[in-house]
Amino acid sequence: MNRPEQYERLAEMLKAKNDVLTELEALTWVEVLWEDFETSLARAGEPYPGEAKSFQYVVQQIDAYGPQLHLFQTKNEKFKHLMSKRNLH
Repeated sequence: MNRPEQYERLAEMLKAKNDVLTELEALTWVEVLWEDFETSLARAGEPYPGEAKSFQYVVQQIDAYGPQLHLFQTKNEKFKHLMSKRNLH
């Protein structure tokens, strides 16, 4: 399975946990989680463990935080595009 297929599969998993997110938002969250994992490893000087480990990490994040991702609030420009105009209160 190539990376775009893995992203699609993970986005489907996320949508199953959080039906508030659109398909595009779920896919974007998956890409951000994957990229953040890889970037964190690189910054720490850790060797890249491969796509299987990245996939596993994103699954863990979806299991732990997937149902609440639509509530995520930040001022970080990197994540602002994931914030929709939903009324969360």
